Amino acid sequence: MKKVPTLFEWAGDIKTFETLFTKFYEKVLKDNLLGEVFKNMSDEHITHVSHFVAEVFGGDKLYTTEDKGSHSIMIGKHIGKMLTEEKRQRWVQLLLQTADEVGLKSDPEFRSAFVGYIEWGTRLAVINSQLTENPIDTSEPMPKWGWGETGGPYSPGEN
Repeated sequence: MKKVPTLFEWAGDIKTFETLFTKFYEKVLKDNLLGEVFKNMSDEHITHVSHFVAEVFGGDKLYTTEDKGSHSIMIGKHIGKMLTEEKRQRWVQLLLQTADEVGLKSDPEFRSAFVGYIEWGTRLAVINSQLTENPIDTSEPMPKWGWGETGGPYSPGEN
């Protein structure tokens, strides 16, 4: 039986994610709606986001090891930013546009999983941006994203 590749393996390699997010943030910084939000981002921001998404998609644990990051740290970056639905939608739009431009795999299965994660993650970012304290404990594991359905705000098997 053939091993099912991770989303990371299917997408390519770490360079795939670094190229995607480098080109994406070039657009974000020039964008009328998002430029202000990201104008003071750190020099490491693009690397950290690339490493985070790659790790979530099953790549090497670069975010948690090299970058000394965690799910809690990533959530914490959004606390108090007061992001809006309009900004979230623009972020998603620019990322998907960039994905097409850089030639990210476009088969329906991969793109469905990719868009599912982007929708889930950006909606969490908006929710958490309205808070003043991080709701995620520092011991929370990193999210893992695969080919199938997402989890829900409930426990499996509950009615």
